[in-house]
Amino acid sequence: MLYWALVFFVVAIVAAVFGFGGIASASAGIAQILFFVLLVLFLGALIMRAVRS
Repeated sequence: MLYWALVFFVVAIVAAVFGFGGIASASAGIAQILFFVLLVLFLGALIMRAVRS
């Protein structure tokens, strides 16, 4: 999932450089959502590991 967040981030940067504001904004939004989902899953895994130990 982190891979896809980075892919959308790179797409957003490239689109912004070429002047495609709408595509850049959408890609950045998707990358941000994927990053936060990954962060929540990671923290959940850490908490579950601490509870089981």
